[in-house]
Amino acid sequence: MEQQAHKLSSINTYGQKLFAFIRGRVRTNEDAEDILQEVWYQLYNTSEAIEQIGAWLYRVARNKVIDRYRKKLPESLNETFDNGDENEFGFKEILLADAQDPETEYIKTIFWEQLHEGLNELPSEQREVFILNEMEGISFSEIAAATGENIKTLISRKGYAVKHLRNKLQNLYNEFFNY
Repeated sequence: MEQQAHKLSSINTYGQKLFAFIRGRVRTNEDAEDILQEVWYQLYNTSEAIEQIGAWLYRVARNKVIDRYRKKLPESLNETFDNGDENEFGFKEILLADAQDPETEYIKTIFWEQLHEGLNELPSEQREVFILNEMEGISFSEIAAATGENIKTLISRKGYAVKHLRNKLQNLYNEFFNY
């Protein structure tokens, strides 16, 4: 019981500093929140006695960040067709643009049709986590709390969804942008 109380007090002691440590190594606050949640989950579920809890927390956080980068899957659909060229005009710009001309409206219509078709092809669990995280902006930790699912399971499901949608939309992207 004393071990659990010590673990819980660590959240107050290390929470903000650990979040800042993680945030400095990932792209978004949401990613940092998700990783921090995974660290707390691992701490809570570990049965080993931890002598230097601070060092243990930072080591686990660093490993979680590394694991995230090793996956090399786009974490969002926006990253799927981003080739890194600032001057390049792509799907993201078209989808966010006000449809002032028929060509842009046509491209937006085709994209959304293909996206919805691709979403309907996914298993319901993958579709749900993709929509909640990518389209509604709900973090993995919030989804996990609401569904009772493991965060890693949710991340994996979204990864499969992104991969499927990337393949589904690649031909459309190539057609419109001559790649």
